Amino acid sequence: MKAHEPEAILENNLIRQLESLGFAPVKVQDRDALLHNLKGQLEAFNKATYSANEFDAILNHLAKGNVFEKAKTLKDRFSFTRQNGDTVYVRFFNTESWNENLFQVTHQIAQEGSYKNRYDITLLINGLPLVQIELKRRGLEIKEAFNQINRYQKHSFWSNHGLFQYVQLFVISNGVNTKYLANNRRQSVKQTFYWADEHNKNIRELPDFAEAFLNPDHLGKMISNYIVHNETHKILMVLRPYQYYAVENIVRQVAERNENGYIWHTTGSGKTLTSFKASQIAMDLPNVFKVVFVVDRKDLDYQTMNEFNSFKKDSVDVTDNTRSLVRQLTDDTKLVLTTIQKLNNAISKARYEKNLTHLQDKKVIFIFDECHRSQFGDTHKRITEYFQKAQLFGFTGTPIFAENASKNDLGKRTTKDLFGKCLHKYVITDAIRDQNVLKFGIEYIGKYKRKSNTFVDIEVEDIDKAEVYRDPKRLEKIVDYILAYHNQKTFSRDYSALFAVNNIDTLIAYYDILQRKKEAGEHDLRIATIFTFGVNEEDEDAQDYIPGDTVQEAAEPGVKYISSHTRDKLDSYISDYNKMYQTSFSTKDGQQFENYFKDISKRLKDREKESFNEEKDRLDIVLVVNMMLTGFDAKKVNTLYVDKNLKHHGLIQAYSRTNRILGEKKSQGNILCFRNLKKATDDAIALFSNKDAIEDIFIPPYEVITKKFDEALASVLKITPNYQYVDDLLSEEDELAFVQAFRSLLRAKNVLESYVDFDWDDLEIDEQTFENYKSKYLDLYDKVKNDNQKHKDSILDDIDFEVELIHRDQINVAYILKLLAKMKQGTESEREKQKKAIKELLSGEIELRSKRELIEKFIEENLPHIVDPDDIPDEFEKYWQEQKVLALAKLCEEENLDKQQFSGLVEAYIYTTQEPLRDDVFKCLDNRPSVLKVREIGERIINKMKEFVEVFVRGVG
Repeated sequence: MKAHEPEAILENNLIRQLESLGFAPVKVQDRDALLHNLKGQLEAFNKATYSANEFDAILNHLAKGNVFEKAKTLKDRFSFTRQNGDTVYVRFFNTESWNENLFQVTHQIAQEGSYKNRYDITLLINGLPLVQIELKRRGLEIKEAFNQINRYQKHSFWSNHGLFQYVQLFVISNGVNTKYLANNRRQSVKQTFYWADEHNKNIRELPDFAEAFLNPDHLGKMISNYIVHNETHKILMVLRPYQYYAVENIVRQVAERNENGYIWHTTGSGKTLTSFKASQIAMDLPNVFKVVFVVDRKDLDYQTMNEFNSFKKDSVDVTDNTRSLVRQLTDDTKLVLTTIQKLNNAISKARYEKNLTHLQDKKVIFIFDECHRSQFGDTHKRITEYFQKAQLFGFTGTPIFAENASKNDLGKRTTKDLFGKCLHKYVITDAIRDQNVLKFGIEYIGKYKRKSNTFVDIEVEDIDKAEVYRDPKRLEKIVDYILAYHNQKTFSRDYSALFAVNNIDTLIAYYDILQRKKEAGEHDLRIATIFTFGVNEEDEDAQDYIPGDTVQEAAEPGVKYISSHTRDKLDSYISDYNKMYQTSFSTKDGQQFENYFKDISKRLKDREKESFNEEKDRLDIVLVVNMMLTGFDAKKVNTLYVDKNLKHHGLIQAYSRTNRILGEKKSQGNILCFRNLKKATDDAIALFSNKDAIEDIFIPPYEVITKKFDEALASVLKITPNYQYVDDLLSEEDELAFVQAFRSLLRAKNVLESYVDFDWDDLEIDEQTFENYKSKYLDLYDKVKNDNQKHKDSILDDIDFEVELIHRDQINVAYILKLLAKMKQGTESEREKQKKAIKELLSGEIELRSKRELIEKFIEENLPHIVDPDDIPDEFEKYWQEQKVLALAKLCEEENLDKQQFSGLVEAYIYTTQEPLRDDVFKCLDNRPSVLKVREIGERIINKMKEFVEVFVRGVG
């Protein structure tokens, strides 16, 4: 019986339930009755009466605009002047106290436009139809109700002053399945959502949905706070239940408590919209001074800025530099979007920090986008120490748990360590179940034959040999495979693809093969590539970091930097791009390179727009190493080709570039793996589907690590019984043994320092002796670095000295300045002791060793003449700039360089970390050197430039 329950019974039962929830029943069945009721309700709501002429003026005002514009009219006020000169304001909806609105329910309203339509159930608020419910009897597909709404929008919603264009939400149901959607004609049935409880259990049955979603308090809140005006596309959007709960929990935490928290919503589920809404509502709370939305890379800054501004035009005035950020933090800007790097500069550099001291006791809310990678450094500590009443909230699709915390970070921390409690979870399996992201279709492609006594077929899952991966024949076959199946995977190029490659050299090989085949007429795909100026990953098989994470130069002394050959290649590829699209990008300066990235991003993102010119602007495949594999969203990307090793959060982030919902044609994200990623994929999906994943890292008892330290110390002493013995090591083999032994000692010591019980007295070596050994270790590191610059081969070249185990971000110039300020305030004996400690730091810290001589000169010659310790940072800044100018002048004089031209080369190198071309260097010379001396002079000048930057720029902040 119930399966064939008539639609009328479903309708009548729902009306009775709505009345019990607080909706007043009203009989409105035609145009005139709707207008009569509207006049009475507006009068009651505004506590006023309107003459016939005045009501006509109100109707004329309401009739203006389309659905998007009317959504703004709804929340605005209309004013007119009465005959007696009084100005009257008419309000249509109360967004602050939504329960004060007047709620009514009616059904079977007839509207006549192109055709006559009769609507099922209408919820009127202050007389305006703001929610329309369309029902189908049990057993019919819910999509029929969706199609019916589309028909009403075309045929009749626009009639009778367009009052039904004020509908904010539609509800569709067949009794057993009930969904809601925003009033947006451009969306497909994919943009209809089930409501759910806070644990993501969908509420499908119509009576349960009505109880949870349609009660006046919740419905009023949804219309007030959770309908979003997307300014870019001029459409309405509505938050999904998990987004609603995340925002509500953040807002509650801000309003009632001071604890931090984080949101775990899977990649692709709409975190930017959620974080925007959280920022927008939080900044209007009376106890909040400012909301700062923080991203961690320039490309994300650009994309997030555009997305924020798409929700509310000019809601974000993006900061171009640290000075602009400081200005925004001190003016009346309520919502600031910035990068974590600029925020760190603002609170750590004396010239900025002194302007922000009044914020230290203000309630500033920090919201971190993709907090799985933006917050695992000392910046987090600086922010929490500086802004004493700050609250920090993180958004991540791939949290850091005990299992995927970086194994290279001995102070490894989880997302919970940094942000506290997870305020809401919506994991990848939730999103796929609800069809809020697409599933992945993953294919593992490749067969290799290993020669032994017989030929044996080995699947790609069973082979992991670097020389096989680099083989040109393999690359050629992969290209052939992509060309054969690209059209099939992308619906005849209606969608785009990314191609993730393990390193830049391999990317170049792939691009050249594709371009050669294109010139030979084997394909006409539009190919582009982009990669950053920086370090290549030497270890292809150890990528458990996020694609796009930066690798500290000091941590990888053996790493290779991009050669001028590589830059020439990239410029030639950009030239190919320029010819395809009539653009003029290059790598000549940072701004042009950034604009090139933006153009590629825009070309991929804009494909989803109706106005996009497919024939003229389409881009088919973008080859990348790390860029665009995280934080980049384009709905028209549906395929990822993978020839690099990925795991944990890096893998999920990369795969998720393909699974954004877009219409019914795009049914899945296509992942084509040319690597053995089967186990890594299974492990990553299992980890990020587990809502009970272990968030706490359990480290062994203090006594266990102490024992490991002593064992490591015994190994060091066996090789070098005294630190001075390091100088007497006879061979590189002996030096290698010392480096490996002391590196193990470093690891154990750094773990010990994380225990509150740590005491040097518990160990079999004192701190000073340990520091002496550390200096010798760093001397060997410096030796290898200098030998590399002289092209001297060494067996130590391939050793990772792991100097990041020594390096601490806080032990930089700013830290030294704080110590100097303390030194000025102590007694003479205390000052001498402090001076000695500072000089030891200058010897032991990798970032400060190059600056040691200049800082010691400041201590000896300038510091005695500074009376007020607060003046030390400014005096040091002045001193440093003077020394920088003198050093640059000396360098230019020694090498006969044009100072202005060479300064430009230095600035470009600082921005891009890319070595200048030899020809660019020689343009700075008065006379070009002879052919015999070109290489020698060019390398000498570039090495001096690097030394100059290392001393005066790196680590000065």
